[in-house]
This record gives sequence, C-alpha cells and structure tokens, in this order.
Amino acid sequence: MPGLEDLYREIILDHYRNPRNRGELDTPPAHRVEGFNPLCGDEVVVYLDVEDAKVVDVKISGQGCSISQSSASMMSSAVKGKSVPQARALIRAFKGMMSIHEHRLDGDDREGSGNGSGGDSSGGDGREGDSSNEPVRLGDLEALQGVVKFPVRIKCATLSWNTLAQGLDEAASASA
Repeated sequence: MPGLEDLYREIILDHYRNPRNRGELDTPPAHRVEGFNPLCGDEVVVYLDVEDAKVVDVKISGQGCSISQSSASMMSSAVKGKSVPQARALIRAFKGMMSIHEHRLDGDDREGSGNGSGGDSSGGDGREGDSSNEPVRLGDLEALQGVVKFPVRIKCATLSWNTLAQGLDEAASASA
C-alpha cells in the first residue's frame, strides 16, 4: 500500500509544517501542562481550557521531531470542543492503536479487531469514559500508526496524549 503510506506521510508533514492550535492560553483559567521525552528531547506544552466537563479550547507549543509535533497538532484538533469523557476515549483509542500494532508486530494478535479501541473496556486510566459502546474514530490520527514499526518513536507520538491526560486530571482536581 505505497499510496496509503505516502498519504499518511503527507498528513504528518502537513501537521508538522502547519501545526493546528499553536500558541498559548492565559493561565489561569487554562491549565498549563508540560511534557518532556528525555530520550530524544521532545517537549510539548498543552494549554487546556475545560469548562462544564468540555474541552473548550486547547493550544500547544513546544519543540521536537516531526512525529511528536504533528501528533500534538492532530491531538489538539481531535479533542477541541469534545466532552472530557470523549477526550479520554480518544486518548485510550490512540494509545490503544499504538499498543495494538506493537503487539501485532510481535505476532501477538490477542488485543482485538484493530478498530482502534485498544480492547480496554476498563477505561485505562480509571476515570470516566465515553458512555457509548461505539468504536472511537481516529481519522487522520491513523496516519501515525506506522510509528509502531519504530518502537523508540512511540514515546514521541504519545507524548502530547500523556500530557493531555495529565491536564485533564489536573482540571478535574481543580474543579472538585
């Protein structure tokens, strides 16, 4: 499928060259969360404005490789305007996609059908999840699934997602 790989490469490069939601939000009211990958030096800062259990706005900044920065751009576009449970479901689905494909590379296909849900019905992080049983659609985020062929780069792709999860946790604690 060379055509699909080329399309995915173009999506990644487009988000790297033209990042979405780049910038900062005033803190407070927004939460500022930093993520750092010491293995390669990738840095991401997520500014998260959560109101009434909804991600009202999200901005990103930082520096690093094309994988980390394009993943942050795609993540910001995917979660902006979503409810917190929907954002958490996206986090689980994305990280599940990364781990599903990693297991398949090892010849272990026990994780499920490959729909991006990760086979994790527990919610992964112990927080509220998406109440529907429908699979989460990843859209352009699927362009990053090729990263799992290079296990050292998985941390690059998931850095912004882990940082977002931390920000959602902090926002929930602040509103409790």
